Amino acid sequence: MNIIKSIFKPRDKPKNHTGDGIGGGRSFPFGRTWSGKSVTERSAMQTTAVYACVRIISETVASLPIHLYEYTDSGKERAFTHPLYRLLHDIPNPEMNSFIMREVMMSHLLLWGNSYSQIIRNGKGEVTALYPLMPEKMRIDRGADSKIYYTYNSDKQGTFVFRKDEILHIVGLGFDGLVGYSPIAMAKNAIGLSIAAEEYGSSFFSNSGTPSGVLEHPGVLKEPEKVRDAWNDAYGGSSNAHKVAVLEEGMKFNPISINPHEAQFLETRKFQVNEICRIFRVPPHMIADLEKSSFNNIEQQSLDFVTNTIRPWLVRIEQTIFQQLLTEEEQKKYFVKFNVDGLLRGDFKSRMSGYAIGRQNGWYSANDIRELEDMNKIPKELGGDRYLCNGNMVDINNAGNYNSGGESENE
Repeated sequence: MNIIKSIFKPRDKPKNHTGDGIGGGRSFPFGRTWSGKSVTERSAMQTTAVYACVRIISETVASLPIHLYEYTDSGKERAFTHPLYRLLHDIPNPEMNSFIMREVMMSHLLLWGNSYSQIIRNGKGEVTALYPLMPEKMRIDRGADSKIYYTYNSDKQGTFVFRKDEILHIVGLGFDGLVGYSPIAMAKNAIGLSIAAEEYGSSFFSNSGTPSGVLEHPGVLKEPEKVRDAWNDAYGGSSNAHKVAVLEEGMKFNPISINPHEAQFLETRKFQVNEICRIFRVPPHMIADLEKSSFNNIEQQSLDFVTNTIRPWLVRIEQTIFQQLLTEEEQKKYFVKFNVDGLLRGDFKSRMSGYAIGRQNGWYSANDIRELEDMNKIPKELGGDRYLCNGNMVDINNAGNYNSGGESENE
């Protein structure tokens, strides 16, 4: 009998391959790009498109309610009394609220590909606080016992080593499933080109919006540096724009650079915005690029954003919390879930039409609808929990029995 062994080796050290050369076999040190600009997670945030994409995703995930649920005989209900509920929903630690904590976690995931938080437990093993840690200061190793350990280098307090159960590690897309790689590092060439285009535009306008060139003199100049510096002082910079130049002794100015229109400067900048949106899977209209959006498709694009961009991140976070913050015994009774109903709701007229269909066909009560609209419930004695159905809808087996006076099969 042949025994097939797994090729996955749990003893292997987790790796982050973002420092390797990526793209056509041409290798650069981490941060260097083909445009010549250095790109890191922090410098990328100075690009408006990157900042806008990171902000829209982080704020959207942070604004969604997150609940801890308990399985019941009738389905599920919120586990308000569990210590983890308030920690996730309201206050993860004394220094920040849940919105800020999740916003920081998402920004780390979007920039570094990993989110690390220190888990504080009490004597009973219950989680009492979560503190975010900077991904750039974390190193992951596998010890001699084949277990994973996290080494955190704090600038002021030294080096700390944490066990796996002491760190809430949300892993982004990665090669080995244990460490995520940085989206910024993987797309550094596209972001580097965007930075280069911004720098080119800034340089152009700082030079009064005129191209560089050569001052040509018919004779021999003893001190050409002084002539050049005098020209720059008189006509360089945006404050000297549109000044009339005066050339003496037969001197001529010959431009040698390509103007922005010929270099397709604006087209390049627009394309790089779409490139960065493609990296983060954000519809361009959400970062104020409305060129290809209209009233007919913008709502559908927003729903697509929730389904294809936000939902995968939510599932990633939910399953990590379930795995790392709940004990094996608790996992049989509890689960974590984000509420995305608010993002998926359509306009008022569409919602009311949907509620009316559900109400008339018996799967919505008045209180079910009011709860979805964040309204107070109607008291039970007034019929708020009653389920109704349209009177002209009967079982096909009983059709005609009521009008003919006959008895139905269910009586």
